[in-house]
Amino acid sequence: MSDKKETFRFGEKIKKIRERQKMTLKSLSEAIGVSSSLLSQIENNRVSPSLDTLIAITEELDIDLEYLFKDLQKPRKVKIVHKEDRNHLSLQQVSYEQLSPPIDSTEDFAFETLELTIEANGQRGSEEFGHPGREMGIILEGSAELIYGNKVYTLGVDDSVSFSSHIPHTLKNLGDTRLKAIWIVSPPRVFSNER
Repeated sequence: MSDKKETFRFGEKIKKIRERQKMTLKSLSEAIGVSSSLLSQIENNRVSPSLDTLIAITEELDIDLEYLFKDLQKPRKVKIVHKEDRNHLSLQQVSYEQLSPPIDSTEDFAFETLELTIEANGQRGSEEFGHPGREMGIILEGSAELIYGNKVYTLGVDDSVSFSSHIPHTLKNLGDTRLKAIWIVSPPRVFSNER
């Protein structure tokens, strides 16, 4: 048996739960329609059960499959960006600070989070073109006007907005001081090659 297969050892968990429920090998084997010998081999990690047998065991013992396999879960990626390490980009009157770059920009649910600063009378976006995806923002300082298609929305401090970005949209700074906002874009585009 290879080292890789050794990691798929959940027989002890099944045995512990069965014994805790005061169920014998014989009674469990009869309930799920397999031999006591096979069940014993599964509990002692000598054989791997078929998927049907494993599901039957978990249903009979009321075991969550996630509990059985939790030791095998792949570690999930965590991305930490310290303030001094953030990416910065300035385009005309708009500056972007990347708060959270995508872990994998090819994932279906990839997104990037930005701190957006628009100088007085500045704007970002296009009144002519949209792009695939969704955006969500919250205003931190100043006041803004969102032109979305042929509609206009006014946003102030602590107001939030979300929308499908395939419709042409522009965010304008309405005030005479800078506008700051947290902006989430999915899929990522500001710091990608697809800008």
